[in-house]
Amino acid sequence: MSNRETTNKHQQYLWKCVTNYYAEPVALQRGEGMHVWDEDGNKYLDCFGGVLTTSVGHANPDVVSAVVDQVGKIAHTSTLYPTGPQAALAAKLAEITPGALEKSFFTNSGTEADETAVLAAKLYTGRHEIITLRHSYSGRSFSAMAASGHAPWKPLPAQVPGYVHAPAPYCYRCPFKLTYPECDLACAKDFKELIETSTSGAVGAFMAEPIMGVGGFITPPKEYFKEAVAIVRQYGGVFICDEVQTGWGRTGGRLFGIEHWDVEPDLMTFAKGMANGIPIGATVATREIADAVPTLSFSTFGGNPVSMRAALATIEVIERDNLAENARVVGEYLREGLSGLYEKYDVIGDVRGMGLMQAIEFVKDRKTKEPDATAVVKVFEETKKRGVLVGKGGLYGNVIRLGPPLVATKDNVDELLSALDAALQTEDR
Repeated sequence: MSNRETTNKHQQYLWKCVTNYYAEPVALQRGEGMHVWDEDGNKYLDCFGGVLTTSVGHANPDVVSAVVDQVGKIAHTSTLYPTGPQAALAAKLAEITPGALEKSFFTNSGTEADETAVLAAKLYTGRHEIITLRHSYSGRSFSAMAASGHAPWKPLPAQVPGYVHAPAPYCYRCPFKLTYPECDLACAKDFKELIETSTSGAVGAFMAEPIMGVGGFITPPKEYFKEAVAIVRQYGGVFICDEVQTGWGRTGGRLFGIEHWDVEPDLMTFAKGMANGIPIGATVATREIADAVPTLSFSTFGGNPVSMRAALATIEVIERDNLAENARVVGEYLREGLSGLYEKYDVIGDVRGMGLMQAIEFVKDRKTKEPDATAVVKVFEETKKRGVLVGKGGLYGNVIRLGPPLVATKDNVDELLSALDAALQTEDR
């Protein structure tokens, strides 16, 4: 089918809420490395990676080979039967995740991984109140929507009680109207009053992304998690680190985002880039927390041998090719270029992120910081015209998110920056 035919069928037969990017959506037909092609044969540099999911490049031959080999053996078992790939991946996670994390539960998505982590935390602590952050995102189940701090992603009022939302460590838009580091980490220290005033005083967990993805790649100060997690633990809670977007080298130099903040989680969740686009979710916990969950549990597709092989192959490529370090080097190069655009265009209010997880926040006025979502739409369309695909986010829809595959090169970044520069010149006029 042509691009238009595919798009027309999508609009006719899929739910209206299944939204697409761009005024004329791009119907992707194939991909290779850093590039994708639509149904009409147009080639694009992919700088969003299916929402930070295509971690080692489209159609990576090592991942493809592992998936094809596994499909030819056995493609489905359910969790009622142990398999070699599932056991091997669980052992690998116990080996490479930080701290005392040891036991895994596999599911199909980040939503399920977060749900599993919250369940385990409640059962382990015996407490049912969970702290999450404003501007956060946890998924599309009822519980995940209640956990999320984003009105645009909540079509209904909270259906699941027990979630309280702490102020986000959003330095550019500090809820306390302070400036880091003179703020003395007011957002983190507020956890004490939050617990004492907005909960029963006994919390089960604090669940947070090291860098807030849908929120617009909000990046906390370096001392933030030590302060916040210490307070939560003082009141009996555990720390759930949501690495759905930040995991697997994305933030540069380390495999996991939280390692930059030097805090050891009690549970970690994964999805997206863990298997390079094959559906997967994983919740890793300490032995004590994992063993607190009753023995009767089941996931039809969790631990699927094809997904497990894809994840093992993806992790092997990341480690073998030192892609976390590549994300650091190329990410720093990208950040330098984005900082140059900040100096050139007043419509850019903030540039932030780590590694190959960088964001540009657009404003109508740098002094008032009034969000400018219209500028994002214009830049979005202009970069597409120049053969570059980017992402967007933020509570106000005024943030462009950049999350290219970890195999990105400086030449790829130059192409991205050139497209952004040209698009901004168009916006500036």
